[in-house]
Amino acid sequence: MQGNCGLMLDFSVFDQFADIFGEARFASVGGLFIGIMFGFAAQKSRFCLRAATLDFWHATISERVSVWVLAFASAVLATQASVAFGLIDTSEIRYLNTRGSLSGAIVGGTMFGAGMVLARGCASRLMVLSGSGNLRALVTGLVFAVAAQASYRGILSPIRESLAELWTVSDPFWLNVLAWTGSGAKGGLLFGVIWFVIGVSMAWRQNVSAARLTSAIAVGLLVALAWTFTAQLSAASFDPQPVRSLSFSGPSANMLMMVLSNPGGVMNFDVGLVPGVVIGSALSASMAREIELVGFHDGPGMRRYIAGGVMMG
Repeated sequence: MQGNCGLMLDFSVFDQFADIFGEARFASVGGLFIGIMFGFAAQKSRFCLRAATLDFWHATISERVSVWVLAFASAVLATQASVAFGLIDTSEIRYLNTRGSLSGAIVGGTMFGAGMVLARGCASRLMVLSGSGNLRALVTGLVFAVAAQASYRGILSPIRESLAELWTVSDPFWLNVLAWTGSGAKGGLLFGVIWFVIGVSMAWRQNVSAARLTSAIAVGLLVALAWTFTAQLSAASFDPQPVRSLSFSGPSANMLMMVLSNPGGVMNFDVGLVPGVVIGSALSASMAREIELVGFHDGPGMRRYIAGGVMMG
């Protein structure tokens, strides 16, 4: 594939594996391995959006904030590098090329943030904690998946659609910051480099351990790897394959329906990603001897977790 930097890279191996295993199975296997690596790195680094948000709100630049910034910067930098070298074709990413909903982002983001605080973890963190034996996270994650499915295709979908239609942006151009600022791929790379330097500086000031620092960077790199894997698979596939990365609302809902439906459901990236995160977390926690069964302590606490799971879903 010819990239913006004029570099020709050979990814014919995707065609070979897709022919051998089948496109759908190859996508699920890729999701499984990326999920395992993400779960392992997220457990090792204690990557948590909720924890970083709370510390930032209290004006505390903590280790948790440093870890999040490092993961964020690594994801941006590596993703923009993949775009620059032609490994990711942004014209194939649905989120960047369809009408966008600002009201959906505002309302949904607010609900997700509030639910994340109530549930003491975002969707990815709930999966990671489930792998280490946290039964509260497991139950909350199941509630989250049910609510997500109800919002995507169930009884709550009309409400979601009506909220999404309140404020939309019809021109995809305005959804791409690099496009309307005219900075292009170089601007994206510069943005990533600046934040990476900031993240490393913050981690150095907070005396973040080398293991935690490298694990945080790995979390970000896996975001870019997921984009690159699905982009290359889409380019090599005869059947349409969505270009996606590490998101957990849709995958959790899809995985739930696959478990509840008759055997033989559709294999895709999501099917491998969700269990992969739990497996990777369990491996990391087991190696560090951090496996511990944790349940609800009281009724009010349980109601708070369930309410948070519903709001996120």
